[in-house]
Amino acid sequence: MSRVLIAGAGPAGIMAALRLSESLPGSQITIVEKGKPLEDRICPLISIGRCANCRPCSMVSGWGGAGAYSDGKLNVTGAVGGLLPQLLGESHFDSLVPTIMEIFRQHGAPAETDNSLDKREVEDMRRKATLLGMKLITFPIVHLGTDKTRYVLGRMYETLLKRGVQVLFGSSLIDLVVKDGRVIGGVLEDGRTIDADFVILAVGRSGADDLTRWVKKLGLTFETNPVDIGVRVEVPAEVLDPFTETLYEVKLEYYSKAFEDRVRTFCMNPHGEVVKENLDDVITVNGHSYKEKQLPNTNFAVLVSTHFTEPFKDPVAYGKHVARLANLLSDGIIVQRLGDLVSGRRSTWERIRRSLVRPSLQDAVPGDLNAVIPRRQMESIVEFLMLMDKFAPGVGSRDTLLYGVEVKFYSMRPKLTSSLESEVQNLYMVGDGAGITRGLFQAAMSGVVVADSIRERIL
Repeated sequence: MSRVLIAGAGPAGIMAALRLSESLPGSQITIVEKGKPLEDRICPLISIGRCANCRPCSMVSGWGGAGAYSDGKLNVTGAVGGLLPQLLGESHFDSLVPTIMEIFRQHGAPAETDNSLDKREVEDMRRKATLLGMKLITFPIVHLGTDKTRYVLGRMYETLLKRGVQVLFGSSLIDLVVKDGRVIGGVLEDGRTIDADFVILAVGRSGADDLTRWVKKLGLTFETNPVDIGVRVEVPAEVLDPFTETLYEVKLEYYSKAFEDRVRTFCMNPHGEVVKENLDDVITVNGHSYKEKQLPNTNFAVLVSTHFTEPFKDPVAYGKHVARLANLLSDGIIVQRLGDLVSGRRSTWERIRRSLVRPSLQDAVPGDLNAVIPRRQMESIVEFLMLMDKFAPGVGSRDTLLYGVEVKFYSMRPKLTSSLESEVQNLYMVGDGAGITRGLFQAAMSGVVVADSIRERIL
């Protein structure tokens, strides 16, 4: 019998196991992960430059979850990246920050931040954004890079193995065993049942459908999260260097005039590249950057948050529907020049080849994003980019490339306590899959919060 069963080996699940194994025998902790070990996560998109539509996708599944191939940014703040400050309380959140950073540093993360927030120029940037009606959000950032992130995750795996934690790769949790309102184990895809005193669901964004199914089956209370739909923008690195050299990531937030929808930049990758993500049944776009490798372009997402009210309660299905339209028209990802988008025409390879920006995602297909993204989101995206061009001249160039679709699924948000326990006793839900975090740092913190709660009950 396992005292603790963890579903998912992303940042939340890993940190929960690391924290628990400090005081519990590792043999009492089991992690099940549908993907592969870190060394076997060989994405064809990275190795040969072409997506092979692997199942499960090594870009988002396996040891480290989507974080293993992410940009590896630790946004050390409660201002962005999730809802933990509201759930935990700001004082509890702040008290955990040193703990999270120390665990990362013990496994090879740098101690220093990659941006400087005490310069006069930062205030000048903030003032400039304010005058344009945008909000510039700044906070400390530790940038691991995709390359360094994998090294840190590898060190964490070694630590857990030394402590005796069992990790079952190629295993999916398909059901939960609940008796008298208390979880007592889980059922794996191969039919095995693992008995457990505590279960932590750390399934990540790729497991959003599974978590939705479990929540509905158990009859749990939940709220509907917004879904973020948008594009990945690629510009010459020189356009944003004056900002990224100081801030590293430019976080701008704006409410569109047309619809009063929240529009924001997300996951900026200075001198990085655009990549695909295969989320089981849809292909979406994302971006990476590296610690040791500098590429000619900078990319970032522009996302529009869409909220739904009664009777519709499945924003994940809506987001996937939009992504499937792009997949249908391009067999993957569409790329379009901003000038062509505004002019109402599809892009061609001829126009893209003579542009200033060389696409870093080679197997994207020229097309027309107007045929994919709904008018509400598209008008807000264009409005935001034209405004951002006044903040950083060059963003609104006709040669700026837009890739679509980028969709962030945050699943439904189950009702959770301040220790992230669900309405089922001893069943915890953490990370992006639970709809409470939206990034590496807060996902990691959610794992520590749950681990501390379980340790207190056991000890």
